[in-house]
Amino acid sequence: MMNIKSIAALLLVILSVSSCKQKETTVTQVEVKEKNPFFWEAANMYFLLTDRFSNGDTSNDINFDRTQESAVLRDFMGGDIKGITQKIEDGYFTDLGINAIWFTPVVEQVHGAVDEGTGVTYGYHGYWTKDWTSLDPNFGTREDLQALIAAAHQKDIRIVMDVVLNHTGPVTEEDPFWGEDWARENPNCAFSTYENTTACSLVENLPDILTESDQEVTLPGTLVTKWKSEGRYDEEMAELDSYFAANNLKKTPRNYIIKWLTDYIRDFGVDAFRVDTTKHVDEASWAALRAQADKAFADYKTNNEDKVMDDNDFFMFGEVYNYSIDGGRAYDFGDKKVDYFANGFDNLINFQFKYDAQGSYEQLFSKYAEIKDSIFSDKSFVNYATSHDDGQPFDKDRNKAIETGTKLLLTTGISQVYYGDETARDLTIEGTDGDATLRSFMNWEDIDSTTTNEVLTHWQKLGTFRRDHPSVGTGTHEMLSAAPYVFKRSFDKNGVTDTVVVGLDLNIGVKEIVVGNAFAKAQTVKDTYSGQEASVIDGKITLDTPYDIVLLEAVQD
Repeated sequence: MMNIKSIAALLLVILSVSSCKQKETTVTQVEVKEKNPFFWEAANMYFLLTDRFSNGDTSNDINFDRTQESAVLRDFMGGDIKGITQKIEDGYFTDLGINAIWFTPVVEQVHGAVDEGTGVTYGYHGYWTKDWTSLDPNFGTREDLQALIAAAHQKDIRIVMDVVLNHTGPVTEEDPFWGEDWARENPNCAFSTYENTTACSLVENLPDILTESDQEVTLPGTLVTKWKSEGRYDEEMAELDSYFAANNLKKTPRNYIIKWLTDYIRDFGVDAFRVDTTKHVDEASWAALRAQADKAFADYKTNNEDKVMDDNDFFMFGEVYNYSIDGGRAYDFGDKKVDYFANGFDNLINFQFKYDAQGSYEQLFSKYAEIKDSIFSDKSFVNYATSHDDGQPFDKDRNKAIETGTKLLLTTGISQVYYGDETARDLTIEGTDGDATLRSFMNWEDIDSTTTNEVLTHWQKLGTFRRDHPSVGTGTHEMLSAAPYVFKRSFDKNGVTDTVVVGLDLNIGVKEIVVGNAFAKAQTVKDTYSGQEASVIDGKITLDTPYDIVLLEAVQD
């Protein structure tokens, strides 16, 4: 077996020899492809609102006459696909240790605005679909999306597409209802049983797709009219007929949408789906989505052998609102329990983390490692401290930005870094109503300030350590010392071994750290937080650093 550093060293030799024989572009592609073995369960994932991250193309800021005055932070603000790509190419995500990016949906949104009780709102967030087959011009073009994915893959970053199967966007004068054979407008969900959580409209004026229906339907008239006006009706219909025939599927509402969603995998090589409103759709529909997603991913790999990153399968995780890993794999509706992991999902978002993070490091770390090793040995979960629709994040006032990074990035499970966590972006915006306060534009202007830069640097150091060491996110956890607090993480999977030691709340200056048998006798280890090295003597090392944290890895000869 080879450890992470040995693999990197061997590849460096291979690449040095190859550079004399191959073009530089080819060598770079191979290096990025193989440098760090990737495991989804240990990923460091960045979550951003496409419209609120970075404006890479000001020419697409206004479309479809979306000019009605809206409530605070409830209209389009210019963020787009090109903006994300620019930050990928600039190395922002690489410096942060990110190896997966999840951005909010970029499909075409309803053209009109609505007021759900929190003020006039446009579909800036991406969850109000008008047409699953088109990208919204506010976000960019198909060419833009292709460029983003190519840039991300070149940097060894996976792309997570946010998908909606549960509902269309709200009905407006510009956006007609799809019809009763496609969706229901009532009743509204009561959330007390399985039935009144799944077969219902999530909120007023958010038509619920009849995903459970087995009745074949024709396309909604509004979509037919739209495609004909865009000159692509015949092409789209031919594709649909071919898809349904090849897969022996009925033309039901969910199967149409599944085709449209999985096209983004077939056409672009999307690596994963984050599934919105998971518990509001029957689980059979999710199993159907996963089956078609796997087929699409296999097709993409077959047709694009030169672009395949590795042997990882397609990945799918879901938002089952208020799901907690404390409840095990099943979610309890009150009258029925559903195991989404048995219905297409590799992972669910864990809403419990922000509460568990109130405890000590060891309580948090040991609990999550134990749960992963037992209940989720073949699955995983996503942890977050902040999100786009959780009004009570771990650190709403941003008084604990350093602690947030330490706890989130060192806890077992996929870490979800919400845009601005790493820069302490303000979550208390005056004049906002509801979740809009969580969705301000990324605070790029603050990064050069001393305080923000200190926070960002901390997240960068922890993030790159996590990215480079799968043991951090999915390894076996062992406390080596209670005071000072020191623990070990070790990992052994698919021929890859990895061991690290971490110390927290240590003395500033000279510090002796117990490493036990984590490293070999006389092994040189590096503290990646300070950059200093030391040798293991009698199961201990001594460092003199201006920090209270150490992140130790073995230095390979």
